Amino acid sequence: MDDHYRASAEYIDMMIAPWWESAAPLLAGALHGLDAASGPIVDAGAGSGRALRTVVEAVPGAEVLAVEPSPGMRAALFTRVLADERLRTRVTVVAGGLPGARLPAPLGALVAMNVIGHLPPAHRAGFWALAAERLAPAGRVVLNLSPPFEPVAVPLSPMADVRVGHARYEGWARAQPAGRDRLVWEMTYRVTGADGAVTESAVSYEWFTLGPDALAAEVAGHGLAAVPHGPADAGFFVVTREGRR
Repeated sequence: MDDHYRASAEYIDMMIAPWWESAAPLLAGALHGLDAASGPIVDAGAGSGRALRTVVEAVPGAEVLAVEPSPGMRAALFTRVLADERLRTRVTVVAGGLPGARLPAPLGALVAMNVIGHLPPAHRAGFWALAAERLAPAGRVVLNLSPPFEPVAVPLSPMADVRVGHARYEGWARAQPAGRDRLVWEMTYRVTGADGAVTESAVSYEWFTLGPDALAAEVAGHGLAAVPHGPADAGFFVVTREGRR
């Protein structure tokens, strides 16, 4: 598969850190009460591993499979796992994406943070089918939806501004519609050195829009139900088998 993060993996972890400050408690709450004995927790599109500490603390004793297709992101993922003894003994890194990864059954949970938009409709259908087939009876999917929920233009906006040592790292983003349910995001990463020299790198990738109503309809077709979790503007949802929540 195309590696969207080949040119940006070195910046992602530092730039997503502020988002995780509010997302981590929501993820912990969504996993609360999950029985570790029900099966491993899969972190689908684990990225640099920001979710892992939250997962292992929320579900003591659970095995975690961190699935990540990008070699650059896996480098950061391994660094985080190896630096924390709790993670090193409980997290297994799986190189690849979903669908396609060889996963056991049953699964206690599927965690998909900032992932669903990367999946075109056919792949999303495969993801819901996997959940319906592999989740333990009381298992759950925890995911977030990011606006816009329709393919509309997003003007150039700052997404991060981080200082490391004497260097400044900025992230900028904009998007353009590219079809009925598709955007193309354009990300620019700007580094200003101590001497004032500026370097930039730019990446673009497809993003498939999905709103709350469309999510509910899609998962219902697989015998699943989506329930909002936390503040509405956070976009968090917990998906379970119908009738479980």
